[in-house]
Amino acid sequence: MLIFKKIENVDDFDDSITRTRFVDFLHNHLDQFGDSKEAINKSIDYAFNNSEESGGFLLAAFYENKLIGELVMNKTGMSEYIPEYILVYVAVDDSFRGKGFGRQIVEKALDLVEGDVKLHVEYDNPAKRLYERIGFTSKYAEMRYRNI
Repeated sequence: MLIFKKIENVDDFDDSITRTRFVDFLHNHLDQFGDSKEAINKSIDYAFNNSEESGGFLLAAFYENKLIGELVMNKTGMSEYIPEYILVYVAVDDSFRGKGFGRQIVEKALDLVEGDVKLHVEYDNPAKRLYERIGFTSKYAEMRYRNI
């Protein structure tokens, strides 16, 4: 059984999970689908901003006292036309994948939000199937323009 620690501000970090350890875990376990530590830290800063338009939370998941998974959920500050939340990052330790822990982490996060949730996933990411089994659907193709 997983034990979850919800982290809503910097004071919620403790000896079981520090901010540095949280960032390092995501950076190490997101594999080729991850971002820089700087980007991960920005998503955490956003989650800890408690204005009406921003905020969110982090989840750390422990199995037998070992950190095995993490998640970052940010508020979008929007509703009706854009989901209220975006699941920014979710990662499971390589040695614990395929055991249903990723699903439990995502479902716990979905229980903690009020409103719709979106996420971005690469088409070739194996986690895409997990998200579909949970109930996520593909509504749009995301397109980006880089203003360089």
